[in-house]
Amino acid sequence: MISVRGFQGKRIAVFGLARTGLTAARALVAGGAEVACWDEKAPAQDAARAEGLTVTDLNTADWSGFDALLLSPGVPLTHPKPHWTVERAKAAGVEIIGDVEVFARTVAGTDPGGRPKVVAITGTNGKSTTTALLGHICREAGKDAQVGGNIGLGVLGLEEMHGGSIYVLELSSYQLDLTRSLKADAAALLNITPDHLDRHGGMDGYVAAKRRVFQNQGKGDTAVISVDDPHCQAICTELLAANRRTIRPISAGRAISKGVYALNGMLYDATAERTMEVADLARAASLPGRHNWQNAAAAYAAAVALGIDSAMVADALMSFPGLAHRMENIGAIGKVRFVNDSKATNADAARQAMAATPRFRWIAGGVSKAGGIEPLGDLFGRVAKAYLIGEAAGDFARTLDGKAPYALCGDLEAATALAFQDALASGEDEVILLSPACASFDQFADFEQRGDAFRAIVAALGGRVQRAAS
Repeated sequence: MISVRGFQGKRIAVFGLARTGLTAARALVAGGAEVACWDEKAPAQDAARAEGLTVTDLNTADWSGFDALLLSPGVPLTHPKPHWTVERAKAAGVEIIGDVEVFARTVAGTDPGGRPKVVAITGTNGKSTTTALLGHICREAGKDAQVGGNIGLGVLGLEEMHGGSIYVLELSSYQLDLTRSLKADAAALLNITPDHLDRHGGMDGYVAAKRRVFQNQGKGDTAVISVDDPHCQAICTELLAANRRTIRPISAGRAISKGVYALNGMLYDATAERTMEVADLARAASLPGRHNWQNAAAAYAAAVALGIDSAMVADALMSFPGLAHRMENIGAIGKVRFVNDSKATNADAARQAMAATPRFRWIAGGVSKAGGIEPLGDLFGRVAKAYLIGEAAGDFARTLDGKAPYALCGDLEAATALAFQDALASGEDEVILLSPACASFDQFADFEQRGDAFRAIVAALGGRVQRAAS
């Protein structure tokens, strides 16, 4: 756990006691803060008490006594409407922060000789893979790389910082909304497509949240940014005009000067006078598809910015074991292969696995995002049959009607069982793909629990279940 600095003697309200909130509360207490924890769910309150934390009903608390409200990122800050804790904090003039902001202030308050390097990675899709990949590269290069944030451990639960450590952080738009002082030595923005618009009041708010990953950067820092979509391209142009930090544009589809790009699976470094071939990504078994070429380009650019030799980075790209819940081959039963892509929580993310699989039985559904699965219409011809679950099942059925066969299955277990039955009956080589194109919150706590449930269901069917490194 990180020793928090700058909060000694402060009284902090913490709302939301899931993974992020509990981790932050522990770290704040260890740093000398007086912490008042609250969650509206009784089991979460019990979990906090079991750890010796002080549980205080913030509904009846005197907010004038708090120095800050630490809000879990899943709690609405501004839209669709501010959470009641946000309104209470604002009325009392109490600062509202997140765990990443506590981390940022701790880094800033550390003696320069003991200060770590920080890499912040965001984007609508690909950020988990890129974060895990960069962490792998750093470790293969002999660095003390701590990987967390929106992936794995909450940032304050990572190991103590020192001058040789590197913190590789995946940051969501929710986390960035609660962060003001983070200064990343390298920051990466992979892509922006419509997502979480209800939480940001529309596309402009979402883009603004993602852009914050570059805030506070200056001379000596590096901004890695895709130029493959119009929103990122516009931000790249703005950053180039500001002329403060090193800009490393990346692309997974075209050659670019002074950047890193992939063409037909070959990764190139064009940051020097002569363009250099880095690696043939077709040989990287865990990085299939154009979307992973973008992830590899971003991880490479960030790693080189950290001073890691390019040849060493190229070798590490080949040995990356992959990310759990992202195009993860979890087992096979006879001719039927099962792929866990539970991380695909929107249509654009689901597109990656669907485009990489010529024919598949598709398990989809959950809590739908804006646009549903209509943007995937060009891939419906690959769907042998869709097995629909959760709240979105009815809407998805209407979209698929006449375009691909489907069955309304209710839940994941029923969908997997029916897909397996149909696959066996075909007698052909088959792929059953869980790529929901939806959030999981109607039936599961998160995409990880959904993916783990799929793995357990396949194991119960008799599959040789594997688990990728996370």
